[in-house]
Amino acid sequence: MSAAFPDLQRVIRDYFDALYHCDTELLQRVFHPKAVYATADETPLLHRTMDEYVPVVAARQSPASRGEARRDLIDEIQFAGENTAFARVRCSIGSNDFVDFLTFVRDEGSWRIMSKIFQIKPRSDGAE
Repeated sequence: MSAAFPDLQRVIRDYFDALYHCDTELLQRVFHPKAVYATADETPLLHRTMDEYVPVVAARQSPASRGEARRDLIDEIQFAGENTAFARVRCSIGSNDFVDFLTFVRDEGSWRIMSKIFQIKPRSDGAE
């Protein structure tokens, strides 16, 4: 599993880059096509498929184009086995910080995000 750790770190860095630049091609490479995107911070519960989520990111003005500071952090990575992993990560978009629980599967030799469940945390310092 030692080789899996840096591979998963690379996928997470690509995930952060995809969100920061609103790069939907990269986003689709890191997410499994059948992945789930959800949060309970909205009422009703927000749940999207990748077909629904990718256009949302495409329509967004990227944090990079607004000159926002990067606040990407990997808090932890856990492996359940050779083909299943979990990561708790943090990033920021606009005035919100996000805590993302990402589950990963290794499919056809590549790690991909199978679910993204996240918490929205408005930033009180006003920094963007």
